[in-house]
Amino acid sequence: MRVVLVRLVAGVRARLRDELRDDTGASPVEFVLVGTLLTVLTLAVLQFGLAVYVRNVVHDAAVEGAYEAALADTTLDDGARRTRDILTRTVGAEYATDVRVRETDSLGHDAIEVRVTTTLPLIGLLGAPQALEVTAHAPVESFD
Repeated sequence: MRVVLVRLVAGVRARLRDELRDDTGASPVEFVLVGTLLTVLTLAVLQFGLAVYVRNVVHDAAVEGAYEAALADTTLDDGARRTRDILTRTVGAEYATDVRVRETDSLGHDAIEVRVTTTLPLIGLLGAPQALEVTAHAPVESFD
């Protein structure tokens, strides 16, 4: 009885060892693992590109608004409206909710400052609210 049990265990071990050495079916598993990793990496790069795009659009809108408000025949509200219009047309109205325009002389001369605080996109266009803040300045134009 003991001899039969030893032979049975040895046979099971030999079959198990042969099965573990066989790499049949490993390719689909490796493909899924590597494919998942590459997909996540690709989506992360695309998301980073989207975040940089949104930041550039917000900055350009702030610059446009500052130059609009700095014109001699316009008001600060015109600059804020221009900034909101650009943001609404390019990335959506939810990105144009916090636009502040003020006069400043922090650059050594009279200037207009436009500050936009908005969402930093983390998953698609959804993200951390109030996490992206962009400031733009423009020199004030006068008729003098």
